[in-house]
Amino acid sequence: MLSPFPYRWALFVIAVLPAALLAGCSGAVAPEYETGSGATDVQPAIVVPALSEQAVAGQQVFNTTCVLCHGVNAAGTNQGPPLVHKIYEPGHHADFSFRNAVGQGVPAHHWNFGNMPPVPGMSEESVEDIICYVRELQRANGIFAGDAVPTVC
Repeated sequence: MLSPFPYRWALFVIAVLPAALLAGCSGAVAPEYETGSGATDVQPAIVVPALSEQAVAGQQVFNTTCVLCHGVNAAGTNQGPPLVHKIYEPGHHADFSFRNAVGQGVPAHHWNFGNMPPVPGMSEESVEDIICYVRELQRANGIFAGDAVPTVC
């Protein structure tokens, strides 16, 4: 007859250990962000502040490269999400995430628009300018306050 010890150990590993791990994780709750289905005909009114010189350069690049999907003033379209949205606050999507999306593309993970392909041939300076433009729009629209989170501009 087999000893019951291995079965008790297996029961511990299968039932008790995962429950303990979940209980230990319950104190940290990730913020929830409301996202859309991906299709929208209504774009929010975006406040456009007086832009810095770098943000103006970013706006120009954005309007020739990003506007078809992300909309005028980054308000979103039925092809891509709004970037002036709480999901893209610097504390959740740091500047690096914008650099990575442009350079590597990014799989869909908040919205139902599909994957974002990489944007080949964009200079680092242009990417930094776009980030500055988006961050200034976000700040003006209450996505984050002041200099609470460091960004490129």
